[in-house]
Amino acid sequence: MKKLLLLIIPVLVYNTDVISQGCIPVRSLNGFGQYNLTNNTFSTADWQLNLTNRYFQSSRDFKETVDQKTPKQNKTLNETYTLDFSLTRLLKNGWSVNMSIPINANARTTSFEHGGPNTPRRTTHSFGAGDLRIALYKWLIKPVDKQKRNVQLGLGIKFATGDYKYEDYFYRNDTTKVLSYVNPGIQLGDGGTGIITELNTFYTFSKSVGVYGNFYYLINPREQNGTTYTFGRTPNPLQVKAGGVESSVPDVFSIRAGTYVNIDRFSIQGGIRHEGSPVEDLIGGSNGGRRAGYILSVEPGLVYTAKTTSLYLYVPITIDRSIKQNIPDKNITAITGVYTVGTGGSPDYQLIAGISIQL
Repeated sequence: MKKLLLLIIPVLVYNTDVISQGCIPVRSLNGFGQYNLTNNTFSTADWQLNLTNRYFQSSRDFKETVDQKTPKQNKTLNETYTLDFSLTRLLKNGWSVNMSIPINANARTTSFEHGGPNTPRRTTHSFGAGDLRIALYKWLIKPVDKQKRNVQLGLGIKFATGDYKYEDYFYRNDTTKVLSYVNPGIQLGDGGTGIITELNTFYTFSKSVGVYGNFYYLINPREQNGTTYTFGRTPNPLQVKAGGVESSVPDVFSIRAGTYVNIDRFSIQGGIRHEGSPVEDLIGGSNGGRRAGYILSVEPGLVYTAKTTSLYLYVPITIDRSIKQNIPDKNITAITGVYTVGTGGSPDYQLIAGISIQL
Protein backbone atom coordinates (compact mmCIF):
# COMPACT_ATOMS: atom_id res chain seq x y z
CA MET A 1 0.00 0.00 0.00
CA LYS A 2 1.24 3.47 -0.80
CA LYS A 3 2.59 5.47 2.11
CA LEU A 4 0.62 8.48 3.24
CA LEU A 5 2.05 11.82 2.32
CA LEU A 6 2.16 14.86 4.55
CA LEU A 7 3.22 18.04 2.82
CA ILE A 8 4.62 20.65 5.17
CA ILE A 9 3.49 24.08 3.99
CA PRO A 10 4.98 27.46 4.73
CA VAL A 11 3.12 30.46 3.42
CA LEU A 12 2.75 32.40 1.72
CA VAL A 13 4.05 34.29 -0.26
CA TYR A 14 4.27 33.30 -3.57
CA ASN A 15 3.80 32.21 -3.74
CA THR A 16 3.63 29.93 -5.64
CA ASP A 17 6.13 32.70 -5.11
CA VAL A 18 3.89 35.65 -4.47
CA ILE A 19 5.97 38.80 -4.89
CA SER A 20 3.80 41.35 -3.12
CA GLN A 21 5.97 44.42 -3.58
CA GLY A 22 3.27 46.84 -2.47
CA CYS A 23 3.49 45.14 0.91
CA ILE A 24 6.06 42.71 2.26
CA PRO A 25 6.54 39.73 -0.09
CA VAL A 26 4.88 36.56 1.18
CA ARG A 27 5.94 33.07 0.24
CA SER A 28 3.07 30.70 -0.60
CA LEU A 29 4.38 27.18 -0.13
CA ASN A 30 7.10 24.58 -0.23
CA GLY A 31 7.58 21.31 1.58
CA PHE A 32 9.31 18.06 2.35
CA GLY A 33 8.05 16.26 -0.75
CA GLN A 34 7.57 12.55 -0.16
CA TYR A 35 8.41 12.50 3.58
CA ASN A 36 5.50 11.92 5.99
CA LEU A 37 6.10 13.15 9.53
CA THR A 38 3.02 11.33 10.88
CA ASN A 39 4.65 7.91 10.62
CA ASN A 40 8.27 8.65 9.61
CA THR A 41 7.95 7.02 6.20
CA PHE A 42 8.76 7.97 2.61
CA SER A 43 6.21 7.77 -0.18
CA THR A 44 6.47 4.98 -2.74
CA ALA A 45 4.04 6.65 -5.17
CA ASP A 46 5.21 7.83 -8.58
CA TRP A 47 3.41 11.18 -8.48
CA GLN A 48 1.92 13.59 -5.96
CA LEU A 49 -0.54 16.40 -6.61
CA ASN A 50 -0.95 19.35 -4.26
CA LEU A 51 -3.68 21.98 -4.44
CA THR A 52 -3.04 24.82 -2.01
CA ASN A 53 -5.25 27.83 -1.33
CA ARG A 54 -3.81 30.95 0.30
CA TYR A 55 -5.72 34.05 1.40
CA PHE A 56 -3.86 37.19 2.43
CA GLN A 57 -5.25 40.56 3.54
CA SER A 58 -3.48 43.68 4.74
CA SER A 59 -5.12 46.94 5.84
CA ARG A 60 -2.58 48.44 8.27
CA ASP A 61 0.21 50.76 7.11
CA PHE A 62 3.68 50.64 8.67
CA LYS A 63 6.89 52.65 8.47
CA GLU A 64 9.62 50.46 9.88
CA THR A 65 7.88 48.97 12.96
CA VAL A 66 5.48 51.88 13.58
CA ASP A 67 1.78 51.51 12.78
CA GLN A 68 0.73 54.72 11.01
CA LYS A 69 -2.86 54.35 12.24
CA THR A 70 -4.14 55.59 8.90
CA PRO A 71 -7.68 57.03 9.02
CA LYS A 72 -10.29 54.65 7.64
CA GLN A 73 -11.07 56.78 4.58
CA ASN A 74 -7.40 56.66 3.53
CA LYS A 75 -6.61 53.04 4.39
CA THR A 76 -5.21 50.79 1.68
CA LEU A 77 -6.68 47.28 1.58
CA ASN A 78 -4.75 44.53 -0.23
CA GLU A 79 -6.50 41.20 -0.80
CA THR A 80 -4.79 38.32 -2.59
CA TYR A 81 -6.09 34.82 -3.20
CA THR A 82 -3.89 32.13 -4.73
CA LEU A 83 -4.70 28.60 -5.87
CA ASP A 84 -1.41 26.79 -6.44
CA PHE A 85 -1.22 23.67 -8.61
CA SER A 86 1.88 21.61 -7.79
CA LEU A 87 2.80 18.29 -9.44
CA THR A 88 5.80 16.27 -8.27
CA ARG A 89 7.46 13.25 -9.92
CA LEU A 90 9.08 11.08 -7.27
CA LEU A 91 12.26 9.36 -8.48
CA LYS A 92 14.66 6.81 -7.02
CA ASN A 93 17.26 7.38 -4.30
CA GLY A 94 15.60 10.46 -2.82
CA TRP A 95 15.35 12.52 -6.03
CA SER A 96 12.19 14.36 -7.09
CA VAL A 97 11.16 16.99 -9.65
CA ASN A 98 8.43 19.53 -8.98
CA MET A 99 6.47 21.86 -11.28
CA SER A 100 4.14 24.48 -9.79
CA ILE A 101 2.03 27.30 -11.13
CA PRO A 102 -0.37 29.61 -9.27
CA ILE A 103 -3.67 31.15 -10.29
CA ASN A 104 -4.04 34.55 -8.63
CA ALA A 105 -7.04 36.78 -7.93
CA ASN A 106 -5.98 40.10 -6.38
CA ALA A 107 -7.61 43.39 -5.41
CA ARG A 108 -6.31 46.69 -3.99
CA THR A 109 -8.65 49.33 -2.58
CA THR A 110 -7.21 52.79 -1.88
CA SER A 111 -7.75 56.52 -2.32
CA PHE A 112 -4.06 57.43 -2.67
CA GLU A 113 -3.59 55.88 -6.13
CA HIS A 114 -6.80 57.47 -7.48
CA GLY A 115 -8.05 60.93 -6.48
CA GLY A 116 -5.70 61.29 -3.52
CA PRO A 117 -6.16 61.40 0.26
CA ASN A 118 -9.69 62.02 1.56
CA THR A 119 -11.27 61.17 -1.81
CA PRO A 120 -13.43 58.11 -2.52
CA ARG A 121 -11.56 54.79 -2.29
CA ARG A 122 -11.45 52.80 -5.54
CA THR A 123 -10.45 49.23 -6.34
CA THR A 124 -8.08 47.83 -8.96
CA HIS A 125 -7.90 44.12 -9.76
CA SER A 126 -5.72 41.47 -11.38
CA PHE A 127 -6.48 37.87 -12.29
CA GLY A 128 -4.55 35.12 -14.06
CA ALA A 129 -1.66 32.67 -13.93
CA GLY A 130 1.50 33.60 -12.03
CA ASP A 131 5.17 32.63 -12.37
CA LEU A 132 5.93 28.99 -13.22
CA ARG A 133 8.49 27.15 -11.03
CA ILE A 134 10.43 23.98 -11.78
CA ALA A 135 12.77 22.56 -9.13
CA LEU A 136 14.90 19.46 -8.50
CA TYR A 137 15.18 18.02 -4.95
CA LYS A 138 17.51 15.48 -3.30
CA TRP A 139 17.62 13.89 0.16
CA LEU A 140 21.26 13.83 1.28
CA ILE A 141 20.79 10.61 3.27
CA LYS A 142 19.25 7.66 1.46
CA PRO A 143 15.56 7.64 2.45
CA VAL A 144 14.46 4.71 4.60
CA ASP A 145 11.40 4.30 6.83
CA LYS A 146 11.64 5.28 10.51
CA GLN A 147 14.56 7.57 9.74
CA LYS A 148 15.63 9.78 12.64
CA ARG A 149 16.97 12.69 10.63
CA ASN A 150 17.56 13.86 7.05
CA VAL A 151 18.27 16.96 4.97
CA GLN A 152 16.80 17.79 1.57
CA LEU A 153 18.30 20.30 -0.87
CA GLY A 154 16.40 21.96 -3.71
CA LEU A 155 17.48 23.99 -6.73
CA GLY A 156 15.22 25.35 -9.44
CA ILE A 157 14.13 28.14 -11.76
CA LYS A 158 11.25 30.60 -11.50
CA PHE A 159 10.15 31.70 -14.96
CA ALA A 160 8.62 35.11 -15.68
CA THR A 161 5.35 33.68 -17.00
CA GLY A 162 3.03 35.81 -14.84
CA ASP A 163 1.83 39.09 -16.33
CA TYR A 164 3.89 41.75 -14.53
CA LYS A 165 2.37 44.53 -16.69
CA TYR A 166 -1.26 44.02 -15.70
CA GLU A 167 -3.33 47.20 -16.09
CA ASP A 168 -6.56 48.59 -14.66
CA TYR A 169 -8.28 51.95 -14.44
CA PHE A 170 -7.31 54.63 -11.91
CA TYR A 171 -9.96 57.28 -11.21
CA ARG A 172 -8.95 60.91 -10.86
CA ASN A 173 -12.59 61.89 -10.19
CA ASP A 174 -16.08 60.54 -10.95
CA THR A 175 -15.72 61.20 -14.69
CA THR A 176 -12.00 60.88 -15.42
CA LYS A 177 -9.98 57.68 -15.33
CA VAL A 178 -6.64 56.52 -16.77
CA LEU A 179 -5.39 53.05 -17.66
CA SER A 180 -2.08 52.16 -16.01
CA TYR A 181 -0.08 49.38 -14.35
CA VAL A 182 -1.63 48.14 -11.12
CA ASN A 183 0.39 48.29 -7.91
CA PRO A 184 3.25 45.74 -7.79
CA GLY A 185 1.57 44.28 -4.70
CA ILE A 186 -1.18 42.80 -6.90
CA GLN A 187 0.76 42.12 -10.10
CA LEU A 188 0.66 38.47 -11.25
CA GLY A 189 4.46 38.21 -11.56
CA ASP A 190 7.65 40.18 -10.95
CA GLY A 191 9.10 40.07 -14.47
CA GLY A 192 12.31 38.28 -13.50
CA THR A 193 13.76 34.82 -14.10
CA GLY A 194 14.87 33.69 -10.66
CA ILE A 195 16.99 30.97 -9.06
CA ILE A 196 15.21 28.92 -6.38
CA THR A 197 17.26 27.57 -3.47
CA GLU A 198 15.81 25.45 -0.65
CA LEU A 199 16.85 23.40 2.35
CA ASN A 200 14.39 21.23 4.30
CA THR A 201 15.25 19.16 7.36
CA PHE A 202 13.68 17.16 10.18
CA TYR A 203 14.70 15.41 13.39
CA THR A 204 12.52 12.94 15.29
CA PHE A 205 12.64 12.38 19.05
CA SER A 206 10.06 9.58 18.86
CA LYS A 207 7.49 8.30 16.37
CA SER A 208 5.05 11.00 17.51
CA VAL A 209 7.25 14.02 18.31
CA GLY A 210 9.83 15.85 16.23
CA VAL A 211 11.05 19.17 14.82
CA TYR A 212 11.31 20.55 11.29
CA GLY A 213 12.89 23.41 9.38
CA ASN A 214 12.34 24.96 5.93
CA PHE A 215 14.71 27.53 4.42
CA TYR A 216 13.95 29.21 1.09
CA TYR A 217 15.65 31.98 -0.89
CA LEU A 218 14.70 33.24 -4.36
CA ILE A 219 17.55 35.00 -6.19
CA ASN A 220 16.27 37.54 -8.74
CA PRO A 221 19.22 38.90 -10.79
CA ARG A 222 17.08 41.34 -12.81
CA GLU A 223 17.11 44.81 -11.24
CA GLN A 224 13.95 46.49 -12.63
CA ASN A 225 11.16 45.22 -14.89
CA GLY A 226 10.29 48.37 -16.85
CA THR A 227 6.86 48.99 -15.29
CA THR A 228 6.24 52.36 -13.65
CA TYR A 229 5.28 52.91 -10.04
CA THR A 230 3.20 56.07 -10.72
CA PHE A 231 -0.36 54.77 -11.44
CA GLY A 232 -0.84 56.99 -14.48
CA ARG A 233 0.67 60.14 -13.00
CA THR A 234 3.80 61.96 -14.16
CA PRO A 235 6.69 61.16 -11.79
CA ASN A 236 8.11 64.10 -9.86
CA PRO A 237 11.77 65.12 -10.41
CA LEU A 238 12.88 63.87 -6.97
CA GLN A 239 11.35 60.43 -7.62
CA VAL A 240 13.17 60.26 -10.97
CA LYS A 241 16.49 61.36 -9.47
CA ALA A 242 16.18 58.83 -6.61
CA GLY A 243 15.48 55.94 -9.01
CA GLY A 244 12.03 55.09 -7.67
CA VAL A 245 9.96 55.31 -10.85
CA GLU A 246 10.32 51.71 -12.08
CA SER A 247 9.36 48.60 -10.13
CA SER A 248 12.19 46.55 -8.65
CA VAL A 249 12.52 42.76 -9.03
CA PRO A 250 13.44 41.77 -5.45
CA ASP A 251 14.88 38.67 -3.86
CA VAL A 252 12.51 36.87 -1.48
CA PHE A 253 13.23 34.73 1.59
CA SER A 254 11.27 32.46 3.93
CA ILE A 255 12.40 30.61 7.06
CA ARG A 256 10.22 28.18 9.04
CA ALA A 257 11.05 26.12 12.11
CA GLY A 258 8.81 24.30 14.53
CA THR A 259 7.69 21.13 16.23
CA TYR A 260 4.92 18.59 15.69
CA VAL A 261 2.96 16.08 17.76
CA ASN A 262 1.13 13.20 16.07
CA ILE A 263 -2.13 11.83 17.49
CA ASP A 264 -3.62 9.02 15.40
CA ARG A 265 -4.37 10.50 11.94
CA PHE A 266 -3.79 14.09 13.07
CA SER A 267 -0.56 16.08 13.20
CA ILE A 268 -0.66 19.17 15.42
CA GLN A 269 2.09 21.61 14.48
CA GLY A 270 3.42 24.91 15.76
CA GLY A 271 6.35 27.02 14.71
CA ILE A 272 7.85 30.38 13.83
CA ARG A 273 7.85 31.88 10.35
CA HIS A 274 10.14 34.69 9.14
CA GLU A 275 9.68 35.97 5.57
CA GLY A 276 10.10 39.01 3.41
CA SER A 277 12.42 40.77 1.00
CA PRO A 278 15.93 42.20 1.62
CA VAL A 279 16.89 45.79 0.86
CA GLU A 280 19.66 44.60 -1.47
CA ASP A 281 19.72 41.48 -3.68
CA LEU A 282 22.45 38.85 -3.66
CA ILE A 283 23.02 39.23 -7.42
CA GLY A 284 22.37 42.27 -9.60
CA GLY A 285 21.25 45.78 -8.72
CA SER A 286 18.60 46.66 -6.15
CA ASN A 287 17.24 49.99 -7.39
CA GLY A 288 13.60 50.68 -8.16
CA GLY A 289 10.44 50.68 -6.10
CA ARG A 290 10.25 47.74 -3.71
CA ARG A 291 8.80 47.30 -0.26
CA ALA A 292 11.70 45.71 1.59
CA GLY A 293 11.13 44.31 5.06
CA TYR A 294 9.99 41.25 6.95
CA ILE A 295 7.05 39.61 8.71
CA LEU A 296 7.55 37.41 11.78
CA SER A 297 4.66 35.07 12.59
CA VAL A 298 3.69 32.20 14.84
CA GLU A 299 2.33 29.41 12.67
CA PRO A 300 -0.10 26.85 14.11
CA GLY A 301 -1.12 24.06 11.77
CA LEU A 302 -3.28 20.95 11.61
CA VAL A 303 -2.99 18.03 9.17
CA TYR A 304 -5.34 15.08 8.74
CA THR A 305 -4.29 12.03 6.73
CA ALA A 306 -6.49 9.29 5.25
CA LYS A 307 -5.16 6.63 2.89
CA THR A 308 -3.48 8.46 0.01
CA THR A 309 -4.82 11.92 0.86
CA SER A 310 -3.79 14.63 3.33
CA LEU A 311 -5.77 17.74 4.27
CA TYR A 312 -3.93 20.65 5.86
CA LEU A 313 -4.67 24.04 7.39
CA TYR A 314 -2.15 26.68 8.55
CA VAL A 315 -2.88 30.11 10.06
CA PRO A 316 0.29 32.25 10.39
CA ILE A 317 -0.39 35.06 12.88
CA THR A 318 1.89 38.11 12.66
CA ILE A 319 3.70 39.08 15.87
CA ASP A 320 6.29 41.48 14.44
CA ARG A 321 6.99 43.29 11.17
CA SER A 322 9.19 46.01 9.75
CA ILE A 323 9.20 48.09 6.56
CA LYS A 324 12.80 48.94 5.64
CA GLN A 325 14.35 51.82 3.70
CA ASN A 326 14.70 50.74 0.07
CA ILE A 327 17.36 52.17 -2.25
CA PRO A 328 15.22 55.09 -3.55
CA ASP A 329 14.36 55.96 0.09
CA LYS A 330 18.07 56.09 0.91
CA ASN A 331 18.73 58.21 -2.18
CA ILE A 332 16.01 60.69 -1.18
CA THR A 333 17.44 60.85 2.34
CA ALA A 334 20.88 61.66 0.90
CA ILE A 335 19.49 64.29 -1.51
CA THR A 336 17.18 66.11 0.92
CA GLY A 337 18.85 65.42 4.27
CA VAL A 338 15.47 64.23 5.60
CA TYR A 339 15.21 60.61 6.74
CA THR A 340 12.72 58.91 4.41
CA VAL A 341 11.09 55.49 4.47
CA GLY A 342 8.03 54.46 2.49
CA THR A 343 4.81 53.06 3.93
CA GLY A 344 4.01 49.36 3.46
CA GLY A 345 1.16 47.05 4.35
CA SER A 346 1.37 43.98 6.57
CA PRO A 347 -1.18 41.26 7.36
CA ASP A 348 -2.38 40.38 10.85
CA TYR A 349 -2.86 36.78 9.71
CA GLN A 350 -2.96 34.53 6.66
CA LEU A 351 -4.98 31.41 5.80
CA ILE A 352 -3.55 28.40 3.97
CA ALA A 353 -5.63 25.29 3.25
CA GLY A 354 -5.11 22.49 0.80
CA ILE A 355 -5.05 18.86 -0.18
CA SER A 356 -2.21 16.50 -1.11
CA ILE A 357 -3.00 13.40 -3.17
CA GLN A 358 -0.78 10.43 -4.07
CA LEU A 359 -1.26 9.31 -7.67
